[in-house]
Amino acid sequence: MTNYIDKLKNMAVFSTLILMLGVNAVSHAEETIKVGILHSLSGTMAISETTLKDTMLMLIDEQNKKGGVLGKKLEAVVVDPASNWPLFAEKARQLLTKDKVSAIFGCWTSVSRKSVLPVIEELNGILFYPVQYEGEESSKNVFYTGAAPNQQAIPAIDYLMNDIKTERWVLAGTDYVYPRTTNKILEAYLLSKGVDKKDIMINYTPFGHSDWQSIVAEIKKFGSTGKKTAVVSTINGDANIPFYKELGNQGMSAEDIPVVAFSVGEEELSGMDTKPLVGHMAAWNYFMSVDTTKNAAFIKQWHNYIKDPKRVTNDPMEAHYIGFNMWIKAVEKAGTTDADAVQKAMIGIKFPNLTGGTAQMLPNHHISKPVLIGEIQEDGQFVTVWQTNTLVKGDAWSDYLPESKPIIADWTPPINCGNYNTVTKKCSGQKY
Repeated sequence: MTNYIDKLKNMAVFSTLILMLGVNAVSHAEETIKVGILHSLSGTMAISETTLKDTMLMLIDEQNKKGGVLGKKLEAVVVDPASNWPLFAEKARQLLTKDKVSAIFGCWTSVSRKSVLPVIEELNGILFYPVQYEGEESSKNVFYTGAAPNQQAIPAIDYLMNDIKTERWVLAGTDYVYPRTTNKILEAYLLSKGVDKKDIMINYTPFGHSDWQSIVAEIKKFGSTGKKTAVVSTINGDANIPFYKELGNQGMSAEDIPVVAFSVGEEELSGMDTKPLVGHMAAWNYFMSVDTTKNAAFIKQWHNYIKDPKRVTNDPMEAHYIGFNMWIKAVEKAGTTDADAVQKAMIGIKFPNLTGGTAQMLPNHHISKPVLIGEIQEDGQFVTVWQTNTLVKGDAWSDYLPESKPIIADWTPPINCGNYNTVTKKCSGQKY
């Protein structure tokens, strides 16, 4: 009997210890504010996204040196969705339900963002999306710190048309939602400018495509009619390496048929032989070569953190830099990490960009950005050859698609809607 009582006492003590450990674990968890990092560290998109993971770790580390936010340190929770689009949704759910993150910074491709979107909306999370995209979307739960089409694609077409005198157009992209929707917008825009449909060639290839010989030959043939021809590239991920290599192999120089890319920056070029690519271009909202005090400080911070002076910076890194600091300001303004409070506090937040201006979060959850076009140099950097005089406000819905022209997004009263028809006065999308 005594042994039985002793066992009960021991079990009671053990249970109490377990309970105390559980309480301590919860208490410890509440001592930090968790931030989710949802970028592919493997697979076809790792070439672009791994650097964004490192960028976020640097920004969180720097913020913690300043004391964190709301008196608490930030804790990064890193997951690898592995360039697997359904896995993005699974990892987003894990971050929000298991890891209890206050915000997620992640995704690159639009198909990964589209995969995550219903999870973020269902669980009322917050996603900061740092890459140019096709527009035609505005969610209460997403802040789009990359470029909308009117902040990259449309200005690039204008530059090619007005400055390069382009008459024939190759719209080459990876086969998924961003290139297809962007090219739909660009085709409509070109037709509105009087371009003949026969002077527009559209081509799509799968992720990771490697055999570009016949496609580049076809582009050269398309451009051999005597009319100035240019390629507008929405090719994403590591498929860019063999694409640009084949341009060099076939001697397709920028003087003959220039390529303007929307998804190739300093990071992608760092693994290529760029000598044959000199003069080809990219349209972004930031280049590492931009000469400002803030950019120089950012580059120095990056090199000190990554411990490699050869590592480059790029546009999506700047977008995360802006988005993260806007989130910090919104959390401080709201006095909480509560999603609804932070979402409302975000609108109107301003933060200096790295090119000399100030980004502002607009009511449609997009930001104001400059537009820059740069030419590739032998060292893999870009020289800016054209830029807008003022910041361009991101437009969530394209004016060049008939079905989108009357649609606006405005997450402030009285509209509070990301898909508001200004003709019917109705919201057909998500509401507050």
